[in-house]
Amino acid sequence: MGKNDTNTFLSDEELVHRYQNSHDTAYIGELYIRYTHLVYGVCMKYFRNEADAQDAVMQIFEKLISDLKKHHIIAFKPWLYMVVKNHCMMTFRKESTEQKRVTELKKNSTDSVEKQETEHLQEEQERELVLQHLKTGMFDLKMEQKECIELFYLKEKSYQQIVDETGYTMNEVKSHIQNGKRNLKIFIINKSNGKAE
Repeated sequence: MGKNDTNTFLSDEELVHRYQNSHDTAYIGELYIRYTHLVYGVCMKYFRNEADAQDAVMQIFEKLISDLKKHHIIAFKPWLYMVVKNHCMMTFRKESTEQKRVTELKKNSTDSVEKQETEHLQEEQERELVLQHLKTGMFDLKMEQKECIELFYLKEKSYQQIVDETGYTMNEVKSHIQNGKRNLKIFIINKSNGKAE
């Protein structure tokens, strides 16, 4: 009678005890034969997918190789059931967290791209509108507004460059551009309503 044949007559706890003393995986092999159906059944209950359940069974028995060396086990079957249950729950939780993260990342990245595109489009439309009515509407603007708007829109200077060229403060430059745009807008609205020549 070979060693593997004698293993079949040993209790679960005796197999664990012998494995802990010898680190011979043949003892785990015997436990695998006895409990693979039970482990697979529990895994199926959680994953409801044959391939995932089979993967989990292999992972659990691989884990037993190190886990059985560390734990003092009085009753193997209930202990194994808890190990399987915990493994399934951890895997399930990890996968759903990852899925959630991936979904969030996709959503955020799509939202961010769409937002940037919308803002860019609005800026372009605004620039186009300002340029369109700049020459005729410019006469209604104050000198400093006209100067800042020309530099910003026609010569495409940055705020800092306008500050350097005009001697206005940063706040003044922003204010002149903002007010100039508002006055141009009023001019455009009046014109479209037929109030301007």
